[in-house]
This record gives sequence, structure tokens and C-alpha cells, in this order.
Amino acid sequence: MINLNGKIILLVGLMGSGKTSVGKRLSQKLNLPFVDGDREVEKAAGLSLVDILKCFGLQEYRAGEARVMKRLLQGESCVLASGGGSFVAPQTREFAKKNAITIWLKADVDVLYNRTAGRKHRPFLRGSDDQLKDKLEKYISEEYPFYSEADIVVETKEEQVSITVNRVVEAIENFLSQGKK
Repeated sequence: MINLNGKIILLVGLMGSGKTSVGKRLSQKLNLPFVDGDREVEKAAGLSLVDILKCFGLQEYRAGEARVMKRLLQGESCVLASGGGSFVAPQTREFAKKNAITIWLKADVDVLYNRTAGRKHRPFLRGSDDQLKDKLEKYISEEYPFYSEADIVVETKEEQVSITVNRVVEAIENFLSQGKK
């Protein structure tokens, strides 16, 4: 069994990288609660992500997301799936460095496209599927430099979630065996 010494496992990555699906199964495997950062933002605002963006705009959405992530990253040990862009905020990265083991679920544009095309619940990917690859490539160029600050990188592929979860567990064990965190 992995001893996290009270640390949070923070999963970061773009929409479609597998943070929620991997996170739920990882939490079961590690016997930790699962927390979805996007759902926590919605709970705090009392609105859906789409409505938060419509009513308050991107800047206020990101400020609220940063407040929620700060609270979560100072909480109990859990598996926390961050919102896609939340790790871009310097404050979130700072709290994560202190209180979490950060894992970047890195996916290439084709994997992200296959997992997000046709899904209308993702407010940052709204629009036609024809524009989706361009949007994803823009997010990759803007956000991957921040994700690269994560403690661990696990490439996500078109494979069963359980296989990815096993690779994440192995990466955490390797990371901890090196005396990090």
C-alpha cells in the first residue's frame, strides 16, 4: 500500500486527458476519497460551469476556481481531479507543490480529440467539432508548459482506464521510492 503521508494526489491535464475517469478508479485503488475540482467550483458558485462563465466571465471564473483549489489543496488526503486550466494559476501550483503529488495526464491532440468530440458539457470546447482540433492545439501550446511542472508525467493513450490507473500507481510508487515529497 502506498503511504502518501497525508498528501493529495492532484491530477492535472487538458479536458479529455482522463482526470475524472482515472481519478475515480485511482481513488478506489488507493482507498482515498475522489474529489472533482470542476464539481467543487460548481457547488461553491451554485451554478454550472457554463452558467458561471455566462454570468461572470472567464476572469471571475478563474478567480473562483483558484479559491476552490486553494481550499481543496489544504484539505485531507484525496485524489483530486483539477479543472483543465486550474494548474495554470501560480497560486494553485504553489499550493500543489506544498500539499500534493502532482500527476500530469499527458495526451496528444488525437487522443484528446477522440475523447472530447461531440461532448457538449465542456464549456471551453464549445463550437463545432471542425474547430475542436485547433482549440485543443491552442490549449496544448498554452498550458503544457505549466503542466510540465508536475511531479510525475503519465502519457494517457487509447487504452482501458484500468491500465492507465496501474501505470499511474506504478509512477507514484517510483516517485516515492526516490524519496521525493
